[in-house]
Amino acid sequence: MDYGHSDRPAGATPLPTAIKILVAGGFGVGKTTMVGAVSETRPLRTEEVLTESGVGIDDLSGVEEKTTTTVAMDFGRITISDDLVLYLFGTPGQDRFWFVWDELALGAIGAVVLADTRRLADCFPSIDYFEGRGTPFVVAVNCFEGARQYRLDEVQSALNLDPGVPVLLCDARQRASSKEVLVTLMEHAMKTREARRRAAGAN
Repeated sequence: MDYGHSDRPAGATPLPTAIKILVAGGFGVGKTTMVGAVSETRPLRTEEVLTESGVGIDDLSGVEEKTTTTVAMDFGRITISDDLVLYLFGTPGQDRFWFVWDELALGAIGAVVLADTRRLADCFPSIDYFEGRGTPFVVAVNCFEGARQYRLDEVQSALNLDPGVPVLLCDARQRASSKEVLVTLMEHAMKTREARRRAAGAN
């Protein structure tokens, strides 16, 4: 949605269109890393050190070296062009922080669901959430060192995704790789919006 001020001087440069995107997925999948990799400003992070209160609640299998967790959100910004700016919101991964998801999802045009093939089932809550809201999303498989690699069609089948949902590989640490994921999401969101517009017009 475009935002502007009615009292802007005539001939002034238009304000850029702001687009909101969510970066979601399971615990320790790389959401904070991706937001930090692409943000042109120092990302806002709400990470806290893991404590004994999470013992028996937070599943660290496969990410035993993780010492912090996002408790509210990560936030970053990337300028695509003079008239287009993306605002990225990384969601918390644990179920106990899901109460913030509805607030973060307001106004989002789409979402990236990060996947870790060592813990693929952790994707299901995010996928179910966005499917339930009708929010366009892509699945980006974060390629962790030492993790078994699967074909993209195998991942799509394992997650029971609609054939139209894009699935791609990425390295959340790399800016170029993360930007490719965002471009894919933007294209998918625009195609989805156009398809819905046409369907509504046909009724």
